[in-house]
Amino acid sequence: MTEDPLFGYRGYARTFLMSNNIKIGDRVRIKKLKENFTVEGIVMPRSLLAEDGFIEIKLDNGYNIGIRITDDTVIEKVKEERKEFKGGLIVPEIPKPRPGLPKVSIISTGGTIASKVDYRTGAVYPALTSEDLYRAVPEIANIACIEAEVLFSIFSENMTPKHWEIIAQHVADKINKGFDGIVVTHGTDTMGYTAAALSFALQDLPVPVVLVGAQRSSDRPSSDAAINLYSAVKVAAEAPFAEVVVVMHGSISDDYCLVHRGTKVRKMHTSRRDAFRTVNDTPLARVYRDRIEMLSNNYKHRDKSRRLKLKNKFDDKVVLLKVYPGMKGDIIDYIVDSGYHGIVLEGTGLGHTPETLFPAIKRAIREGIPVVMTSQCIWGRINMNVYSTGRELLSLGVIPGEDMLPETAYVKLSWVLAQTRDLDKVRELMLTNIAGEINPRSLISYYPPL
Repeated sequence: MTEDPLFGYRGYARTFLMSNNIKIGDRVRIKKLKENFTVEGIVMPRSLLAEDGFIEIKLDNGYNIGIRITDDTVIEKVKEERKEFKGGLIVPEIPKPRPGLPKVSIISTGGTIASKVDYRTGAVYPALTSEDLYRAVPEIANIACIEAEVLFSIFSENMTPKHWEIIAQHVADKINKGFDGIVVTHGTDTMGYTAAALSFALQDLPVPVVLVGAQRSSDRPSSDAAINLYSAVKVAAEAPFAEVVVVMHGSISDDYCLVHRGTKVRKMHTSRRDAFRTVNDTPLARVYRDRIEMLSNNYKHRDKSRRLKLKNKFDDKVVLLKVYPGMKGDIIDYIVDSGYHGIVLEGTGLGHTPETLFPAIKRAIREGIPVVMTSQCIWGRINMNVYSTGRELLSLGVIPGEDMLPETAYVKLSWVLAQTRDLDKVRELMLTNIAGEINPRSLISYYPPL
């Protein structure tokens, strides 16, 4: 069966395009004579649910716009694009990778970046094969040979410690097969948690492991998916470091992406394309189209002769608890009674809780449940020696989380408790900098200006 060359178009819009011998994929110039308006772009398919009477085109800047057909609308074909059209999608030819390029494995776990639009329904669905990637971002054929596969297709809020274990194992398998870098596509909402988990599970990395996502799906005019993915592949193939990192937009424009250490990154905005920030550290690098600019010299160098150590077990009985005014200790008692193995507190200021929690915290530690203190302030480190409240909590046995992000401390405690349940060893490991999660000093330069 031959694909419809005007998929999604009906009524007057379809008749208008047919009469001008225009098909989806053609480059056209549309003029609105009365408005003295001219625009040029590629004719796109339309959703079958979309309103009739419009032509949708993709501009050269990547944005899609709809042009209403009126009696003064003139359209001319500028160029007939040689693209396959299948399943309601424009499918360009697959570029041929250049021989001798680094081998990069792309592992999809779901999320906005690993999706494309189905114009039959207007829905966005997961799709990540090597062909999909080369067609969506053909430039990656110039920097790496890609092998891609779907491991999961889930929303990131449904990630669990068990998923972290599987992802880490899969990444380790790819590294052991000789890949020069790994890219993990992931939903943005919990990408920081997974980045921290892989940072602890994959030790002595020989090559980079790059997590990447998109704030806006590929069907949206302002999608960040292509640039983020290109930058992530470039980092995996060419970066001088061998660490777990997150690569996302670095500004509201399409000029560069930033590389964030996996244990120091947080999503700071619900929808902005530059939502991710390095907290209590500086980003490792800035990624442009043609180069990677290192911003820090504090990193583990790439070395393919290094032997990876896989420690991918996590304890799923750990709680991250935010402290608030008026909080009662019965919440912690309930956690203890429910059989949880560890508690991370997101305390106030320098690492405090109301005194009403002291008896429950004391009980938890007495029963062998480690309690780790972090701060709900975004920047800075805790210091529990300044005020009497902090000193009292230290005397109860609370473990100070230094300058760790609360979510990183939560992931680390989950990882530590899978290695040991001995409180002294847990304390020792939580206070040991394993994957860049603890900085010995907090510099004023880490706090961004307003």
